[in-house]
Amino acid sequence: MRNTLYVLAASFMCAAVAAAQSHNAVAVLKPTQGNNVKGTVRFDEKNGKTRIVANVTGLQPGKHGLHVHEKGDCSAPDATSAGGHFNPENKPHGAPDAAEHHVGDLGNLEADAKGKSRLNLTVDFLTVGDGPHSITGKAVIVHAQPDDLQSQPVGNAGARLACGVIERKK
Repeated sequence: MRNTLYVLAASFMCAAVAAAQSHNAVAVLKPTQGNNVKGTVRFDEKNGKTRIVANVTGLQPGKHGLHVHEKGDCSAPDATSAGGHFNPENKPHGAPDAAEHHVGDLGNLEADAKGKSRLNLTVDFLTVGDGPHSITGKAVIVHAQPDDLQSQPVGNAGARLACGVIERKK
């Protein structure tokens, strides 16, 4: 009986530690003025990795830049109120798998012929929890053009089609 209690206590402690290391957030994308792009971007952080799952509709077929921007403000009709890319370390713009890039550089979505896109990406350079790389309270922007992953400072991705503030799930 005593061994069973120890095993149960250890199991509960492990579950509590795992839950403490997990953080989740979501951004609901709303179209900017004159656009129809909408969707969701989910962020699930666990053990130093963050999984990003984006589901977006209303896009033109092809690639579209996807970035986390520095301000959680989508109030401007063109979403310029969200500021520039989230870049707490002042690094050059680049691909999410490049040696150097902004924390907000997430690469491109690719929309199919019906204008739908799904992205599933896991990264280790941003967090949902606390810290200097936390994206909670920032904005996610979907752009009109592909991110060329090299032009400075933002990849030449064009107009902002949709914006959503990243909010931690409780």
